[in-house]
Amino acid sequence: MPIGELCNREVVFATRTTTVVEAAQLMRRYHVGDLVVVDQVDGKRVPVGIVTDRDIVTEIVAKVCPTEGCAVENIMCAQLVSIAESEGVIATIRLMRTHGVRRIPVVDGDGGLVGIVSADDLLDLLAEELAELAKIAPRQQVQEVRSRIS
Repeated sequence: MPIGELCNREVVFATRTTTVVEAAQLMRRYHVGDLVVVDQVDGKRVPVGIVTDRDIVTEIVAKVCPTEGCAVENIMCAQLVSIAESEGVIATIRLMRTHGVRRIPVVDGDGGLVGIVSADDLLDLLAEELAELAKIAPRQQVQEVRSRIS
């Protein structure tokens, strides 16, 4: 399955100049723990970083830094890892594992943001698929009983 079919296409995003307070307000309003930081390039939102609620806690709150005027570009993870929407689930999992990230922006062929996928999204998918796989053995037994009766 291409990851573009699984990803959440309603991405909450910010720009580099979004303040930390504005970012926290966006996270609260939309009930998310991260924002994809984007630049506008040729009319497209191109991901350049991610800022998480944890970034705000560890880089601002824990250090007792002033939030006034502090932009997300100062605390975002700029070593951004993204994946093409045509890539598969296993490739996505491997990329997330390799880079130690729990969320990954999904991009189109031109690098434009189309969605985001999280480790939780992938766990939900895999749990659903494993549940379907677990139903095979009981059905096999029913089929075997039916075939022996006739």
